[in-house]
Amino acid sequence: MQTFLRTALAVGGLVLGLVVLAVTPARALVEIDVNQGVVEPVPIALTDFLSAGGKGAEITSVVAADLRRSGLFAPIDKNAFIEKISNPDVAPRFEDWKVINAQAVVTGRVTEEPDGRLRTEFRLWDIFAGQQLVGEQFYANANDWRRVAHIIADTIYEQFTGEKGYFDSQIVFIDESGPRDNRVKRLAIMDQDGANFRTLSDGSTLVMTPRFSPRRQELTYTSYESGEPRVYLLQLETGQRELIGDFPNMTFAPRFSPNGDKVILSLGREDGNSNIFTMDLRTRTTSRLTNTNAIDTSPSYSPDGTQIAFTSDRGGRTQIYAMNADGSNQHRISFGNGNYSQPVWSPRGDLIAFTKQTGGEFQIGVMRTDGSGERILSTGFLLESPAWSPNGRVILFFRQDAGAAGPKLYSIDLTGRNEQHIPSPNFASDPAWSPLRQ
Repeated sequence: MQTFLRTALAVGGLVLGLVVLAVTPARALVEIDVNQGVVEPVPIALTDFLSAGGKGAEITSVVAADLRRSGLFAPIDKNAFIEKISNPDVAPRFEDWKVINAQAVVTGRVTEEPDGRLRTEFRLWDIFAGQQLVGEQFYANANDWRRVAHIIADTIYEQFTGEKGYFDSQIVFIDESGPRDNRVKRLAIMDQDGANFRTLSDGSTLVMTPRFSPRRQELTYTSYESGEPRVYLLQLETGQRELIGDFPNMTFAPRFSPNGDKVILSLGREDGNSNIFTMDLRTRTTSRLTNTNAIDTSPSYSPDGTQIAFTSDRGGRTQIYAMNADGSNQHRISFGNGNYSQPVWSPRGDLIAFTKQTGGEFQIGVMRTDGSGERILSTGFLLESPAWSPNGRVILFFRQDAGAAGPKLYSIDLTGRNEQHIPSPNFASDPAWSPLRQ
C-alpha cells in the first residue's frame, strides 16, 4: 500500500511536522450546511499549481472536478482571474479575488524530488477573512498524483462542511460488455471519479454483489464458477482468492461486518427459501440468524455492529426488516406501497438506503432506521443497488433507462439533488463504495 508523507505548511513555507494538521487550522467564514435541501455552491478559484512539466495543472484539474461534482462548489473560470500566482507561499492579493466573487482561493506547486517522488504543496485561502485556512504538502510516487489531488479535494471539502470528504475512495462494480443475450460480466474497480479502471476477473464466469471490507484491501463477492452461486474473498493487493465455506446449496448477498471479522450472507435451500447466516472469518464458524420458510436476504449491518437490516417476503410482499446482531427482535420497518429490497445502513448510522419497486417503476430512497421519514431520491425504469459514500452524504447506484442497451453508474446527494453519471468504459452495475483509503 502506498504511504503518503503528509506535512503542514505555515505561511512562509515552514514545515511544521510529520503527519500533523496545520497549526490550529482556521474554519472558513463561509461554511456549507450539507443538511439543507438546496445549497448555493461556493465560488472557489483553483489556480494551476506551479510545476515544470504540467503536472500541477493536471492536479488542479482533478481537484476542481471533484469539488464541482459534489454540487457544493462552483470553480471559477480561470479566464476571469486577475492575479497570476507566481509564488504560492505568499498571500494572494485578496481584493483582486473579491472582484470576481471568489470566496476562497487554492494555490500550490509540484516539484520532483531527487528520488523521483513528487512533492505537492497546496494552500487554501479565505478571501473575506484574508487568511490561510490550511496549508499542507504531500510526498508520493509520481503515479499517485491523482490520489494527492483527491486528498486535497477532501481537505477543502472538510474545511467548508466540517465533515470528512469522500474523494480519495474507490468503487467496485460489475463491468458488463457484449450483446444483451451474451453479456460478459467482470469484477472491476476504479477511483470514485471513474479513473484508474481495472478488471479483477476474466469474465469466464458470472459474478455478482462485490462488497468492500471496512478494514482491509479485500472484497467479498458471489461467483457462479461452480455452477451454483458461492461466496469468495479476494485480496486486492495480492489477487489471492478464497472460497468462504462449503455450504450444500446456494450462498449469495455477502457483506462484511463493521470490524471486517465476519461476513453475513444468505444461504439458499432446495425449496427456494433462504435464511441469513454469519461466518467468523477467523474461526470459520457459522451462526444462523433467521429461520423461516420465507426468502430472507440482502443483510446489512449498522455501523456499530449491533443491528442488521435485511429483506424478507415473510409477510407476503418483499419488505425491509431489522433485527439485533444475534438474530433477536426481528421486526418489519417498511410499510409503504410497493416492494422494498437491498437495504444498506448508512455509515453515519442514521438512515437506511433501499430500492423500491412500485407503479411499474424503480426508486432509490432512504428511511430512518425505524422505517419513518421515507424519502425517494431518484425514480426511473430500472434503478438498483444503493451504496453509501464513506461520509454518508452521497448514494451510488446503477440506472438503466427504458430502451437503453445496458446499465450505468450514478450518484445522488442525500438531499435528492445533484444526480451525476459516473463514467465507466462499458456498462456497469452492482456498485459498492470503499472506505476512505489509508
